[in-house]
This record gives sequence, structure tokens and C-alpha cells, in this order.
Amino acid sequence: MRQNSTYGTASSKKTETMLKTILQLLTFRISKIEIESFEKQHFMAGLIGTWIVGMGRYWDDPGAHLGQHLGLGSVVYIFVLALLIWLVILPFRVKGWNYFTVLTFISLTSFPAILYAIPIERFVDIETAASVNAWFLAVVAAWRLGLLFYFLKKFTELSTTYIALGTLLPMTGIIAMLTYLNLERAVFNIMGGIRNSTSADAAYQILVTLTMLSTFAFIPLLVAYLAAIYTRRNQ
Repeated sequence: MRQNSTYGTASSKKTETMLKTILQLLTFRISKIEIESFEKQHFMAGLIGTWIVGMGRYWDDPGAHLGQHLGLGSVVYIFVLALLIWLVILPFRVKGWNYFTVLTFISLTSFPAILYAIPIERFVDIETAASVNAWFLAVVAAWRLGLLFYFLKKFTELSTTYIALGTLLPMTGIIAMLTYLNLERAVFNIMGGIRNSTSADAAYQILVTLTMLSTFAFIPLLVAYLAAIYTRRNQ
């Protein structure tokens, strides 16, 4: 009996520590030591969170396909984004740089996206809901981008220039990919002027603008990135 009680206490304490780490991560207070201490339980928490948030994002969208309703798109997304970030930073030869740490971090940043699951249109008119959804999109995007910059700065200890390139280059690619995978229906409707009004229209329009900006920015960023690799290796 005492052994079970001790095990339960240890498990409870471990869970409490993990939740504290996640909170510190989401509030830009996590340390490099804590990042290096990520374990499978952190990844599983992030994976489950990503899955739940992914389902919540499309739960009231009749046009979403089965994979989106099941949250599979969001799960695949974190693996792809983590791989891109890991590959982009890899040439800078950062000590201790590994895919699992990046993947775990990316999965844990999914929690703010729970804002997408709030059914705003059920409480206010369509126009107001569209505005609120657009603000939610902007807040979550800025929050997660800021977390990525903080993570890279804290873990890699590279200069701001390298971190900016490591943050923006994969994001410009991922925005375009997300548009292709999940937003093609909305993009064509908006640009063709044949859509019905929905509470997500403003958010979709923002994403279309971001996609256009990303397209124009990708080549300059890629050139700057290659120059940064050359400079880094010569130092």
C-alpha cells in the first residue's frame, strides 16, 4: 500500500512539474536546461494537445474533410514544421541540436490555438465573429512565432540575424503549404468573389495576404540564409 502511495505521489509530482514547464514555455520563461530536459511525456502532452486543438479547429466546419475533423492535419503539421526548422538550423552546427527537442517544443506551442475552437459566431453576428476570428488568428500566429524565436535564441545561442532567418525561412514555406493543403477552397472563393459570407472570411483573407508576402520574401530570405551559412562556417 505504501509503495503504491509513493508511486502515486511521484507520478503526481512529475505531472505537476511537466505542467509547470509547459506554462513556463508558453509564457517565455523556460530555460535552456529545461528545454534540454524534454522527455517523452512532454512530447505526448504536446501531441495530445495538438490533436485536440486540431479537432476543435474544424469541429463546426461542414466543408472540412475527415482528416481535418479528426485533427490529423494538425498532427502532421507539427512533424513537418519541426523537420523544416531542424534542417534549417542544422548547418549552423549548434551543439546538442536534435529533432526530438524541436518536435517536442513545436507540439507544446499548439495550446494557444485552442482559441480557434471557440464558436464566436454562436454568440455574436457574422461580421463581429469574422473580426474576432481574425484577431484570434493574429494573436495565435504572433504568439507562436514569438515562442519559436525565443526557443531558438535560448537553445542555440546564435545571433539575432541567424535566429531571424531560422524563424522566417521555414515559416514562409509552411504558410504556403498550409494554404495549399487546407485553405484552397477559401482562397479560390475569396479571390473569385463567389463565396458565401462566413465568420472565417477575415481570417482567410489575412492568410491569403500572408501567403503572398511569403512568396515574395522567400527568395531574399533563402539568399540571406545561404550567406549566413557561409559566414558561420568561416568564423
